[in-house]
Amino acid sequence: MNRVLIAEQNPSALTKGALPFVDAYYDIRHNYNNTVASFSISGYSGSLPQTIQNMPEEQIGAVYGEGDGSFALVSYASEKEASTISIPGGLSSSVFIARDKSFVYAANDTTHVVSVIDVANSKSYTLNLPNVYAVSVNPGGSIALLFVRNATQAASASTAGGTSEANFAVYSVVHLTTTQSQEAINNPNWTYTSGSVSNTAQDCEPQNLPVYCIFPVSTGANATFDNPVKALFSSDGSTVTVLNCGKECGGTTSSITTIPLTSSELNTGVTGGEGIALTATATTAIPGGVTNGLYSGNTLYLAGQEEQSDGLFAGNLTVFDTTTSSITGTYSISDGTHNRMVLGDEDTLWIGSSGCIAGERYKQVEAGSSAAYGCLTMFNTSTNAVTLDSYKGDATGIAPVTGLDKVYTAEGGQVYIYNTADMSERNNANVTVSGTAADVAYMDASSDADNTIY
Repeated sequence: MNRVLIAEQNPSALTKGALPFVDAYYDIRHNYNNTVASFSISGYSGSLPQTIQNMPEEQIGAVYGEGDGSFALVSYASEKEASTISIPGGLSSSVFIARDKSFVYAANDTTHVVSVIDVANSKSYTLNLPNVYAVSVNPGGSIALLFVRNATQAASASTAGGTSEANFAVYSVVHLTTTQSQEAINNPNWTYTSGSVSNTAQDCEPQNLPVYCIFPVSTGANATFDNPVKALFSSDGSTVTVLNCGKECGGTTSSITTIPLTSSELNTGVTGGEGIALTATATTAIPGGVTNGLYSGNTLYLAGQEEQSDGLFAGNLTVFDTTTSSITGTYSISDGTHNRMVLGDEDTLWIGSSGCIAGERYKQVEAGSSAAYGCLTMFNTSTNAVTLDSYKGDATGIAPVTGLDKVYTAEGGQVYIYNTADMSERNNANVTVSGTAADVAYMDASSDADNTIY
């Protein structure tokens, strides 16, 4: 019961995808006495599995295949594919399922549509949003935020009172009540009004009797968005923190923006998306850069890159105290786009990036430096010590095997194992794959927090 699932692309000439899993206690692909040579999820037929949304508390994993747009739910209990969910709108650039498996939200950056799948009622909807490319969903599926590529949003931007404002960077998917659906018939830009609160939709679908709308997220006088890429949700469900990539993504300033979730901003009496009149209230600059983040109690760990004098970018980890809204430390980490962050044993935080050899560290190595420049970083949250891996390629997956003081990773298309004590490598000869390892997930983790995607 220490299984690590691997998203393997092109395992053979006959198939484009497989989901093998290995024994992470002994670090082997076969059973202990070698009577069974290998194990894999039976029935899986997706093409080029790319990501695993790991939900061990629910005993499932949601696997997205970038080759065919498949979204498969894998049963950890039966070790087979449980079901597949069809996502309209073409290949998705970002997709998530709620923990109760009731709703799936996906963004498509090619066709510029947002997909909402009501799993329980076997219905799906597509809404139009130009340049949408990412979606963030809270675990309960009640808040689904959408992000527009290369977008900024000034302070005091809203559609309140019928004001026309085109430059929005963040939107919210909202499930309408029956009464609201009637009011929005044949009006894709329907305006929601409740007391002094109003907000005008970007799109409502289906237009003859809308079920879902996309509403812009307003900004208050002290809040802005600058190339937002992701949202984090506080454990008590009261706050959303939007990560603004800033200069690393072609903007001006990296920062975090806070959106409080209050009853007046939510659509009551519905399941699924509720954020009908969200307003961001405050933005705090993060000089080290922000492309990813992770909550740990009252501490927010933020990974990103800062532009250097030569025009290249250098990776940084910023430690932010949410109780005082202040930065308590900044540490140099791997360069590149930081897409993976997860906590492991022995007070360690693991950060994975892509494109790390395009940054400042590799330039210094080319000039004769002996500094490490790999795409994987281990940060000790107690001592603030930073350890970088040797370069193996993009770090696309991280799975802490909690309780066993080890971490599995997918780097450069292969599976590696590290000790959390010092980031030393363990023998991975019996867990490597023949194809390309794109992601890894600890199937028997104690919490959904053991996840490389959220």
